[in-house]
Amino acid sequence: MIEPEPEYAAGLFGERIELARSFAAELGARGEELGLIGPLESTRLWSRHIVNCALVAPLLRPGRVGDIGSGAGLPGLVLAIARPDVDFVLIEPMERRVEWLVAESARLGLGNVGVLRARAEDARRDPLLEPLLDQVTARAVSALKTLIPIAAPLVRDGGELLLMKGARAEAELAAAAKVVRAARLRDPEVLVLGQGAVPEATRVFRATVGH
Repeated sequence: MIEPEPEYAAGLFGERIELARSFAAELGARGEELGLIGPLESTRLWSRHIVNCALVAPLLRPGRVGDIGSGAGLPGLVLAIARPDVDFVLIEPMERRVEWLVAESARLGLGNVGVLRARAEDARRDPLLEPLLDQVTARAVSALKTLIPIAAPLVRDGGELLLMKGARAEAELAAAAKVVRAARLRDPEVLVLGQGAVPEATRVFRATVGH
């Protein structure tokens, strides 16, 4: 059973809401079978996943955004739906998930999506990442102290990391202090998005990359 669309979703996607609905329906119908989502996730697909990702859309700038470990397309495909003015490179190492991302972006007609099968550590050498990216996102990949050294090299000087985290985001940032300095990140902060407007707020670690 797929969670009914919450009333606030339309406000996040505007005229693109039909694409979001189509993505939700397809992921809810096939996601567990393909190993993209767990057996209980379809019952909270909108509130916990799609809305959670869509809240990040206003932080994106027109340009090129990489999404590390795109998996089911959370947040990459959701953000590509919400922001057609931004070009996305979805970085995913697992073949089955890459096939899903390619097929789903084509089915939805998302001309602003490219998919790169690679580990983030190896992606820097691929022509798709030349020039370097303007921003990089990731969701539920790893702790900041592990993720920052992987993500920062993919971003141009003056670009941004926008890494989605859970309730322990502030604690992760404190534990990653040495890594933040080593990566020469500027203005590191944790943003809380959607608080009071949606049931589950989204936490994002944001920092400017200075190589």
